[in-house]
Amino acid sequence: MSTAPLAQPQIHRPSATSVGTIVWLGSEVMFFAALFAMYFSLRANSPEIWAADTAILNVPFALINTLILVASSFTAQFGVFAAERMQPRATGKSPMKWGMVEWFMISYVLGAVFVAGQVWEYAVLISEGISLSSNAYGSSFYITTGFHALHVTGGLIAFLFVIGRTFAAKKFGHKEATAAIVVSYYWHFVDVVWIALFLIIYVLK
Repeated sequence: MSTAPLAQPQIHRPSATSVGTIVWLGSEVMFFAALFAMYFSLRANSPEIWAADTAILNVPFALINTLILVASSFTAQFGVFAAERMQPRATGKSPMKWGMVEWFMISYVLGAVFVAGQVWEYAVLISEGISLSSNAYGSSFYITTGFHALHVTGGLIAFLFVIGRTFAAKKFGHKEATAAIVVSYYWHFVDVVWIALFLIIYVLK
């Protein structure tokens, strides 16, 4: 009868980086929830101002800008799929053979277009008399969308960091793949937050 010890089952612990990112995103959810609460409170107290100023919003333009950001979330996920199969760069000209770097570059461009669109919208609204200090609506609009734009800008910087790290690494490994996945978590988060903002600000006016 064999007396060999039984093999112990392997325990796969989640990445500390991934767990830390999820916890941090949880705190970000609370932050944006506070911004939403501020927006609804101000709107409840100033319905006349909201009725007048929301009529100026260019909803079709905002919708196109939203679709651009949503598309960037899909391209970021394609980049994650490439990172998970340890393919940092393209192995052919077809999009099916693109690597993480190519998909993340597209996500970066789409995200930059989204931010540029917001800046253009700000310029138009300011020319229409809606500024940060004009009234309660202006304050709530620029604070909520402005903080989101800052988060998108942070995501763009993170994309550049991951792309640069990939080029600097001698071999694409688990650490580089984890960094790409963590950035995608963040990017999907800012995407979902913007969808909520779009519905609240532009649809439920």
